Amino acid sequence: MSRQRVLITAVVVTIVFIGLAAVLAVIFRPVSTERIEGGTIVRQNVLVGSTNPCVQCHANSTPGIVQQYGHSTMAAANVKCEDCHVVAADYPNAIAHEGTYVVNSPTPALCQKCHAQEVAQFNASRHGLPAYVAVAGSQDLSETHLAQYLSIAEGQPSPDKSRNAIAALEGDAITRFTCYGCHNIGRPHEDGSAGECQMCHLRHEFSLEQARKPETCNFCHIGPDHPQYEIYTESPHGIAYHTMGHTWNWEAEPGLITVEDIPAATCAICHISGIGAASTTHDVGDRLTWFLFDPVSTRRPAWTDNKVRMQTVCMECHNPNFVDDFYTAADAATERVNEWTQEGEDLRVALLQAGALTAEPFDEPIDFAIYELWHHWGRTAKFGVWMQGPDYAQWHGAYEVLQALAEVREYAVQHLPGYVHPRHAETESGGGSD
Repeated sequence: MSRQRVLITAVVVTIVFIGLAAVLAVIFRPVSTERIEGGTIVRQNVLVGSTNPCVQCHANSTPGIVQQYGHSTMAAANVKCEDCHVVAADYPNAIAHEGTYVVNSPTPALCQKCHAQEVAQFNASRHGLPAYVAVAGSQDLSETHLAQYLSIAEGQPSPDKSRNAIAALEGDAITRFTCYGCHNIGRPHEDGSAGECQMCHLRHEFSLEQARKPETCNFCHIGPDHPQYEIYTESPHGIAYHTMGHTWNWEAEPGLITVEDIPAATCAICHISGIGAASTTHDVGDRLTWFLFDPVSTRRPAWTDNKVRMQTVCMECHNPNFVDDFYTAADAATERVNEWTQEGEDLRVALLQAGALTAEPFDEPIDFAIYELWHHWGRTAKFGVWMQGPDYAQWHGAYEVLQALAEVREYAVQHLPGYVHPRHAETESGGGSD
């Protein structure tokens, strides 16, 4: 009898628990921002009729951001404006606003209240402080930020990195609209954090589709020094995106994307998204094997682990033999470009030591040729190889490297005592030219 009572009690408790959980799930479930009408997805503003004072006021003063936020999954999950913007009175850059204190642009220190893992991964990435230091140098970093910078793989070789010479030459009046437009993605803040999450996750809609599409990466990854968007556009992956991307499921659940959702590589799929057995990461170098942006590329720390992670993504669509063959060929091409850029660097150092170059950067035309050899064309050739863009590997890459190297060699012939041009060295050794 006692056993029956226990059993009945257990059944009743279980039923009550399940019922209560179901009720709570209904009460607190996110309100969908989408509904289906006639087979078409229609987006709706979940803030319509909101009594939140921020919403009511900003619906008149800045209606655009209210519209954007009303269509976001964050608004649907009942995340309020105050949750991201309201801070203590003594918070760095806090401003008094309607009886509270707010920050206009929330920093990663505020984002990490809900997105701790994503911010931690971002902090360990090239998109973090190394992006900012590449322009501003490390000399003005706080002790906290310098320690963070040095903990990142890209920061360790250059603890005392100077301000970029081109940025110094152009001055703040120009770089406000040029270099910092992209490199502020790693900008340090007075609250101890660094970075601009909104560079990739545009406020206030925080759309998965927007963050995942290559056009967002295009804001910075374009142009002669890092033309990844152009390379992607001409690659087989880019062709698939431009011809079929409108049919893909851009709102797939984060971390659970399959090839049925997005069946070809995009920037996000290769570098960030969780797909198949590959986990999501906000460290954009987490799957890379080389420091391709360097004049002479070297392997990244833990590059073999990175390679496994990237190849896990590749093998969602390709077989292991294809992937291994591609990596072998791309490694060889990278080393070939390295040979050319190393020769250019050796000549630069020799010319400098011989007094044939001044220590002042970019005060002579040859300085630009030496710089473009690796910064524009060497990078582009390597990016073109790894992203499978033949025109950028060749005509905007290898060809331009050789043209710039030829110019540097001729300058060395004229200004570097004892320098022997390679074509003469081959003749003297009995070799021939190809």
